[in-house]
Amino acid sequence: MQKKIFWILSPLLLLLASCVKDVTPSDAITTATLTNSPEGLKNAVNGAYALFKDHVAFAGSTDDNNMYLRQYFQASDFASDDIVCGQTTTDALYYSFSLGHTPTQTNMRYFWYISYKIISDVNTVIESAEKVASPDATTQQLLGECYFLRAFAHFNLARFYAMPYTISPTGDGVILRTSTSDPALKARATVQQVYQQVIADAAKGADLMVQGRGVQYATREAAWALLSRAYLYEGNNDSTIYYSNKVINSGKFTLSTATTYPTLFANAAASPETIFCIAFTTTDDYGKFGSIASMIYSDGNSGWGEEFASASIRDSMAAHPEDVRWQYIVPLKDGGGVIQKKNGIETYYITKFSFQGGSPTLSSPIMFRLAEMYLNKAEAEVKAGQTAAALDDVDMIRKNRGLDGSLYNGTLPSGYTALDLVLNERRIELAFEGHRVFDVYRNKRSLNRTYWGYHLPGLKETDINLSKQPVGYPNMIITPDNPKIIYYIPIDEVQTNTLCKQNN
Repeated sequence: MQKKIFWILSPLLLLLASCVKDVTPSDAITTATLTNSPEGLKNAVNGAYALFKDHVAFAGSTDDNNMYLRQYFQASDFASDDIVCGQTTTDALYYSFSLGHTPTQTNMRYFWYISYKIISDVNTVIESAEKVASPDATTQQLLGECYFLRAFAHFNLARFYAMPYTISPTGDGVILRTSTSDPALKARATVQQVYQQVIADAAKGADLMVQGRGVQYATREAAWALLSRAYLYEGNNDSTIYYSNKVINSGKFTLSTATTYPTLFANAAASPETIFCIAFTTTDDYGKFGSIASMIYSDGNSGWGEEFASASIRDSMAAHPEDVRWQYIVPLKDGGGVIQKKNGIETYYITKFSFQGGSPTLSSPIMFRLAEMYLNKAEAEVKAGQTAAALDDVDMIRKNRGLDGSLYNGTLPSGYTALDLVLNERRIELAFEGHRVFDVYRNKRSLNRTYWGYHLPGLKETDINLSKQPVGYPNMIITPDNPKIIYYIPIDEVQTNTLCKQNN
């Protein structure tokens, strides 16, 4: 498959060659010289956080579509069964729907580039801070934040560019960059080695962070939350439960209630459920061009709103109209109350990234929150044979989402497995937050996208019978061993780093 794709793309690559060779390789990124002053270190660390939300120049220009978080959510959620594409587009986000990935697609080239820029920046701070003879608590906090950010960036790279740990632990992961003196030419570590580094960095960060700066920065609880997630993906049930409980029992967070949940995401930085978010201010409101919300919501002026909540996610929620989580799925209706369609697809907008300060295109995206800790714990408990405990943790979520009358009370309903219930609750609770595809594939399940949408390029709604998959058409049922569940290593890396092996 790899050779075939490169032969097909070779004319395009020739056309792109002049711009590709001008891109600074990710492993050659450097940062400005740091001073050894606490203020200099703080400014450098804060600069690393800014890279998650800034539109950084890439390939010789600045593009409003290029932003770490924009790519983070589109590369995960647009490839899932939660969001449907309402039309074809020249934006590279389309490849997440169609699985037509290439090594030259700009969005995933940028994500790789900016991820390693974050890693390079924090490596510079780490090396500077570790030269301080007797670091005070403030310096240790900043150092711990850097270890967390390095772990978080490496972990996300592995999720997008490497097969899940539970499927191929010894397969190719990503390039580990843990020093500013790393050689430019470096091979990919195995998935297992990447996870070992992520876990080691997160644990070290947790030990160092004793003076938290608020949920818009890393804290020891955020590091524990990352460990909970990493161990869950690795399949280590005991450690998942342990770190989930450390966050839950820290006493610093509480679940939103059915009353407060509808405003959780618009007030992320102030919510008692938020563990770690990327803080946006009014000056970071990118409006119609470049915001996350612009892809999935529009009030008529604010965004493109070309991607919608799928029929699949809505069907999974249909049994409980009283569930307050419905409030983040907003139908577009005409004056007569009829739901509008775009190209045959019902328009259900998504508002999880809207309404901070009342703006339809502003939010502070949450990377970790308390509900996930209960769900991580529940999934690990199921796999450890602790079904009643798992259902109790799921009930903690449900009773705070308006489902008091639909609790499991430790009893598994007929016709379901405990894992079915936990994964369904994860799907509904964490919808549109970048979890779904990873939850499906690491559990070695298939993703079912048997509904009309532009993830089916070349077909029309009238061409397909949704009761069965068209013969030879792969984009409806996606198995966990399909190489297209991950993205190609960007051409910039494989051309400049000859030791970096391409995905198949």
